[in-house]
Amino acid sequence: MAEQNFDLIVVGGGPGGYVAAIRAAQLKMNVALVEREHLGGICLNWGCIPTKALLRTSEINHLLHHLDAYGFKAENVSFDIAKIVDRSRKVANQLSGGVKHLLKKNKVTVFDGAGKLDGVAGGNRKIKVEKDGKPVADLTAKNVILATGARARQAPGMEGDGKLIWTYKDAMVPKELPKSLLVVGSGAIGIEFASFYHNLGVDVTVVEMMDRVLPVEDEEISALARKSFEKQGLKIRTSATVKDVKKAANSVTATIETGGKTESITVDRVIVAIGIVGNIENIGLEGTKIKVEKTHVVADEHLFTGEPGVYAIGDLVGPPWLAHKASHEGIIAVETIAGLKTHAMDVTNIPGCTYCMPQVASVGLTEAKAKAAGHEVKVGRFPYIGNGKAIAMGETEGMIKTVFDAKTGELLGAHMIGAEVTELIQGYVVAKNLETTEAQLMETIFAHPTLSEMMHESVLDAYGRAIHF
Repeated sequence: MAEQNFDLIVVGGGPGGYVAAIRAAQLKMNVALVEREHLGGICLNWGCIPTKALLRTSEINHLLHHLDAYGFKAENVSFDIAKIVDRSRKVANQLSGGVKHLLKKNKVTVFDGAGKLDGVAGGNRKIKVEKDGKPVADLTAKNVILATGARARQAPGMEGDGKLIWTYKDAMVPKELPKSLLVVGSGAIGIEFASFYHNLGVDVTVVEMMDRVLPVEDEEISALARKSFEKQGLKIRTSATVKDVKKAANSVTATIETGGKTESITVDRVIVAIGIVGNIENIGLEGTKIKVEKTHVVADEHLFTGEPGVYAIGDLVGPPWLAHKASHEGIIAVETIAGLKTHAMDVTNIPGCTYCMPQVASVGLTEAKAKAAGHEVKVGRFPYIGNGKAIAMGETEGMIKTVFDAKTGELLGAHMIGAEVTELIQGYVVAKNLETTEAQLMETIFAHPTLSEMMHESVLDAYGRAIHF
């Protein structure tokens, strides 16, 4: 098979890989993209996008059952789970098709298959592409970006079987709605599925081995989230582990240990959401200088792996494992390859969003981490109940919290829970990226009436100047 030569080969077409390929094409590189399954990767096809379509549907169902508060009346409200799933899949397919169009528009050559490092020839990296064990192409390029992503971590004894114990993929395409559900893990994925199914009327129990739900979030936000979830009717067990599961014909009985005490619950289905493992297998890492730690490739601040000409981005490398982080890393890697001046990735400037109800979003250091890092802090808070727009919307549950360095006024972190905080958080992300001080934020004019006014009030509160609460 004749070799095809490129300036850059990107292995993996997810939100890191396809963005890297397009940016490289903008910089006049001749680019090949190798993708074994779906353009857009897990994010567009089985993650970020279709799950938000599902969550939007469940939010609508929730509102339809609470119309009295808005002066409406509806009777015999029902839904069709098949149509809900179908809409989610159509949204995913539309966006995956959009990625295909963008790659074609930017003249990126796409290869359908699995890519694998295959040595060096004449100073170029070699990539072998295969599909179902059959050769597709032999490619060469001076530089390669590995963007093979990750997959759900399997729990021993609770491996996904597609019927009773679900992975995130199974949970997104239910043929029928279970009456009861156990969600193992309360990170973003677990809590989003818990929220989706609960809002459709499923009896949901969440088990988390850490001492709080959403354990990466600020402790105060985690506590408010748990209070809200339990008020809605979710059952939550923290500092808990699933010790055993027994499958019946159409149910699962799980033994849960909490503080030395055990309980058994029987549910229709179980969703396991306990993290991810990097897709490091069969990509040719053997015999290279590439290091792997805890199933993830080690890369420096410019995404270089230490193996000449090989970079790695996205879920394949270090946390946080987020689509927008992968995209940004792709751009850093490509621009480094192109010889442009690039900035190192600063994980404290990466926002995190959880699309449960109420939503949760954050950027930067939690209050506890800021103190642990040696900062003397000033902390501001502002509740949704004090905001006119939130009251008008009927969304009075939530809070915005800001953490500043007391000596310099530097914004160290911002943490939110409530309606639309996944949109609001970007204001603090921009402020943090620009190294905005508390004085500049105080002097910023926020439109009225908006939810964003709470961002201003939280800053003011950190310095004893809040007006409306």
